Amino acid sequence: MATTVRLLAAVFALFAASLLSSYSSPLHAQEPLRFGSKKFTESVILGEMLTQLARSTGTPAQHRAEMQGTRILWLALLDGSIDAYPDYTGTIRLEILAEEKLAPEASLAKALAKHGIGITRPLGFNNTYALGVRAGTAHAHQLTKISDLTRVSDLAYGFTEEFVNRNDGWPGLRERYGLFNVTATALDHDVAYRLIERGDLDVVDLYSTDAEIDYYDLVSLEDDLDYFPRYDAVILYRLDLRPRAPEVVAALERLEGAIDEPTMVRLNRAAKIDRVPEREVAADFLEERFEIEVVRTDENWRTRLVVNTFDHLYLVVLSLVVATLVAIPLGILAARRPRFGALILAVVGVVQTIPALALLVFMIPLLGGAKLPALAALFLYSLLPIVRNTHAGIVGIPRGMRESAVALGLSARARLRRVELPLALPLILAGVKTAAVINVGTATLGALVGAGGYGQEILTGIRLDDTPRILEGALPAAGLAVVAQLAFAALERAAVPRGLRLQSRAAS
Repeated sequence: MATTVRLLAAVFALFAASLLSSYSSPLHAQEPLRFGSKKFTESVILGEMLTQLARSTGTPAQHRAEMQGTRILWLALLDGSIDAYPDYTGTIRLEILAEEKLAPEASLAKALAKHGIGITRPLGFNNTYALGVRAGTAHAHQLTKISDLTRVSDLAYGFTEEFVNRNDGWPGLRERYGLFNVTATALDHDVAYRLIERGDLDVVDLYSTDAEIDYYDLVSLEDDLDYFPRYDAVILYRLDLRPRAPEVVAALERLEGAIDEPTMVRLNRAAKIDRVPEREVAADFLEERFEIEVVRTDENWRTRLVVNTFDHLYLVVLSLVVATLVAIPLGILAARRPRFGALILAVVGVVQTIPALALLVFMIPLLGGAKLPALAALFLYSLLPIVRNTHAGIVGIPRGMRESAVALGLSARARLRRVELPLALPLILAGVKTAAVINVGTATLGALVGAGGYGQEILTGIRLDDTPRILEGALPAAGLAVVAQLAFAALERAAVPRGLRLQSRAAS
C-alpha cells in the first residue's frame, strides 16, 4: 500500500512540474505564438497561413487546428489562449457582437477594440452562407432561389449544428422566408455533403467557397430576400500582439486583399478533394504569392502518432492522478460521514451527466488554455467511479472486522491505514481503472478545444472523409484503453494480497 501511494505521489509531482512549465506566462520570451482555426478546411488552411507567416519572421508559432466553432475560438482569443485566428465579418457582427446590435455601417474595428481585439482589412473573398440542393432535385422542382422552397413540402433538410443555432443562421432564415413547416436535422458540415450525395438529404447549408459544391454537382440557391450579409474573411488578433510582435502583425497584414474567391475555392479543393495536407496548400500559396521560403516539415503517420500519444497520455495521466488524490479522501469522508457522504455522491454523480463538450466550453472562460479545460473536464469525470468505489469498499467491510480493530485499541487513523484501506484497495483500484478507461475515450474530445491527442486525427479524418486518418486516432485510443486495463491488473497483483483479490472477485 505504501509503495502504491509513493508511486502515485511521484507521478503526480512529475506531471505537476510539467504542467507548470507548460503553462508559464504567455509573455515569456520562448513562448510560441498560438493561432487557432475552426473545424472546416478553409479555416484550417488560413490558420496554417497565419502560422507560417509568423514563422517566416523568425517567431516561434503553433497552430491549434479545428477548435470547433466560433464561440470557442472567440473565448480563447479573449483569454489569451490563442493570439489570432481567421473569421468572417458577418459572423463577427451577427454572432460574436450580436448583443451590441451594431448598425450595418458601424465600425467593427472600434467595437472589437473595446474587447482588446484587432481586425485586419478583408483578405479578398466573401465566403457567405447559402442553401444548396442536388442538381437533379433543383431541376425536378424548378428550384433556383430560396423562396422556391416554400412550394415543396417533402424535402429533407440537414444543417450544421452551428448554423441551426447561431443568430445569423437558420432561425432568422426560417422566419425571413416563412419556412415554418420545415424541420432541420443538425449534423456535421462534412457529413451533410455525404448524406446529400447519397440522397438522404435534399437541402444543406453551404459555404460559398466550398470545393464540394462543384464536386457533388450542387446548386446554390439565390438568396432572393437578401438575408445573408457579407462574410468577408478577416483576421482577428489580440491588440497586445502588436507591441509584443509587430513584425508578425505586419506579416499577417500581407494577406489583406491577397486571396480572391476563385483562389480560395482552388485552395479548398486542393486540400479537401485532392487530399493535399493543409500546411502544404498554405505553403505553396505563400511561396507563390509572396515569394516566402517556408520551412516544410516531413509529417507522416509515425510522427503524428508520437505527438498525439504524448498529448493523450498527458491529459489522461495527469487528470487521473489528481482525481485519485482528491477522490479517495472524498470517498473516505463519504463513508465516515453518511449524511455528508450522500451529498458528495450526488454531486459527483451529477457532474458525470454533464455532456463533455458543454463542460469543455464552460471551462474555457474559467481556465483559459487549450489543455487546462480538457484536464479539468477529465478530472471531474474521473471522480465518480473512484469516490463511489472507495466509499463502497470501506462501508462494505464486515462489522466484525471493524469491531475487532476498535477492541485492539487502534485509533481512527490507524484503523483507516491498517484495516480499512487495505481491505478496500481492490475496489479502489477497480474504480481508478474504470476512470482511466473512461478518460482514454473522453480525452479524444479534448481536440475540440485544441488540446491535441488522438482525437485530433479523428476530427481531421471526419472532415476529410479519410477513414485511415480516423483509424490513426481510433485504434491507438482503443489500444491505450487495453494497456490501461492490463496495467491496473498488474498493479492489483503487486499491491493487493492474493487472498483479498480472491475475496473481492468472489464478492463481485
